Amino acid sequence: MGFMHLKPQTHSTVITYAIVIVAFIVVTLLDGMGLISNSLSGQLVPICAYVSLAVSLNLVVGVSGELSLGHAGFMSVGAFTGVIVAGCLARMGVESELLLFAGSAVVGAVVAGIVGFLVGIPVMRLRGDYLAIVTLAFGEIIKNLLNNFYIGVDDAGLHFSMTDSSSLGMSQGTILINGPKGAVGIDKISTFVLGVVVVLITVAVVLNLMHSRDGRAIMAVRDNRIAAESVGINTTKYRLIAFTVASALAGMAGVLYAMNYSTVIPSQFDFNQSILILVYVVLGGMGNISGSIISAAFLTVLPEVLRPINNYRMLIYAVVLILVMVVPHTKVYQRAADALRERFHKAAPKPAAEGGEADE
Repeated sequence: MGFMHLKPQTHSTVITYAIVIVAFIVVTLLDGMGLISNSLSGQLVPICAYVSLAVSLNLVVGVSGELSLGHAGFMSVGAFTGVIVAGCLARMGVESELLLFAGSAVVGAVVAGIVGFLVGIPVMRLRGDYLAIVTLAFGEIIKNLLNNFYIGVDDAGLHFSMTDSSSLGMSQGTILINGPKGAVGIDKISTFVLGVVVVLITVAVVLNLMHSRDGRAIMAVRDNRIAAESVGINTTKYRLIAFTVASALAGMAGVLYAMNYSTVIPSQFDFNQSILILVYVVLGGMGNISGSIISAAFLTVLPEVLRPINNYRMLIYAVVLILVMVVPHTKVYQRAADALRERFHKAAPKPAAEGGEADE
């Protein structure tokens, strides 16, 4: 059976995984040949983090049909949790960077998922603008809380304070989170390979959920809530599932992002960060996972590519955003897209029927 004869669902899934794998191979080859600049090479891990964030947010915005403006809040929960876990493991003598990252990513995802579940219990009873406002408020609350957290570790264990670092009472310990200064002295253990692994895990979780029974229930709630309730679907439950899974995946992406820098501050995870992730989802297409991957990667790379023309790069970036939003709705683009679909998705020729048809 050829590739074009696959079911549409399988066809779309294969293309999504292929985009990630082919991109990884191409970037690795180009980097090995020295064709990628140092500035662009430094953006590879953030690109993977933003791709994971866009795919996970698409689960809420595109698949579930809810507008969430606090995704950066869950990202920050995972990021700072990962820093604490990595610091504790390093203090315990764990030297393997792979184990440090794996432990931090798992704990960061779990903690962010728990926070998402607790926030989602009241939030998922809201809809529309009210839901957007509450999630926005949550993101700002998390940012302000992190500005007042002082956490350190020594041989006696973790120390916590909301006053200042001197009140931690440590003896020859290490400060992990230093209030408004954020997480300091982070070991940079994130790599492009780990970033691609995080992206593949995120894509696998989201696609498997979308294609499962729960995923079909989530989309039924999105399409017609009243009809879904009439057949016995618990709308709050399935919306909460999507919200919690997306929060956990955002936490894991936050760990990847934080472990790529020596210092991370809470103000990096503000409202603008949530809007940026939402832009990736909208431009890639609601519910379109492969579109989110492409848009997040392209729009993250674009400012760096345009850096040689620094005076005009943000102007060009804005023009590109406008064109991406406007062009797909033009008749010329739609006709071209329809022609391509007809060319590459022609129906397979039906096999000839065995024997002749019976005479009437």
